[in-house]
Amino acid sequence: MENKHCILIGAPVDCGKRNRGCLMGPDAYRTAGLAEAITGLGHTATDLGNLAAAEVPETAPRNPLVYKLAENIGWTKTLSAAARNAAKEGMPIFLGGDHALSLGSVAGMAAHAADQNRPLFVLWLDAHSDFHTPDSTDSGNMHGTPVGYVTGRDGFDAFPPLPAVVPTQNICMIGLRSVDSAEHAALQGSDVTYVDMRAVDEGGIKAPLADFLARVAAANGLLHVSLDVDFLDPSIAPAVGTTVPGGATMREAHLVMELLHDSALVTSLDLVELNPFLDDRGRTASLMVDLTASLLGRRIFDRPTRSFT
Repeated sequence: MENKHCILIGAPVDCGKRNRGCLMGPDAYRTAGLAEAITGLGHTATDLGNLAAAEVPETAPRNPLVYKLAENIGWTKTLSAAARNAAKEGMPIFLGGDHALSLGSVAGMAAHAADQNRPLFVLWLDAHSDFHTPDSTDSGNMHGTPVGYVTGRDGFDAFPPLPAVVPTQNICMIGLRSVDSAEHAALQGSDVTYVDMRAVDEGGIKAPLADFLARVAAANGLLHVSLDVDFLDPSIAPAVGTTVPGGATMREAHLVMELLHDSALVTSLDLVELNPFLDDRGRTASLMVDLTASLLGRRIFDRPTRSFT
């Protein structure tokens, strides 16, 4: 991967679910040394600071369970525009914030890809598929809907119209282990590639990722990676409000990032669902920074270690 200009975009989205704390995520990444890790690898970094949701009028959702609809719409508008603009200048890295931020980040990157006359592909590293719609969700939490929105599912009438839809066949989900029946049925009726943790246990994580990356390369696509803290096992990444046991190990996660670096395909990145209030002395934020460094070229022998001898 050639040297990149990384554009850090603080997205303190905390309205995609009811458990509070993700608004502290962007500053936790900064404190954990994200910019320093990027520049230490020879890349450049510009930090745009923390953005704010656009003001939109209150809208009554059809589903009364939906939580903070107007605020989620406002963030979608803000982050879609930010993604489309930043992608012209470099590699946007969205510092979340809960996963509702991807309603905007992916929509904006899809618009940018269309501007380039290239397809957008999305790698969704998550315990959940986030394939709900505002009508189908039984929690009302919008952080469970981004993939549904960007792939053009019905039910998002109140949200900004998509400049470009991401075809379901351009989505790959890895790490799934908590998918409800409505999402499962919808996924089975789609062309989404999904790899649950049993498949990872049985066959490893490299083969399905390599197959997906080959498809991206063959299509001359742009690749957006959305990394949710709960992709990781909570034993190594406790700072998330949606812990699901049985997630990716430290080495599995680093291997994914190393393979992504080798592919030279990644054009944008989400770091989402970090809740510093739930962390243990910053260990989750530091791990997410280390994974980002692996994506940007850090190798095993480059990693800082401590000697106890």
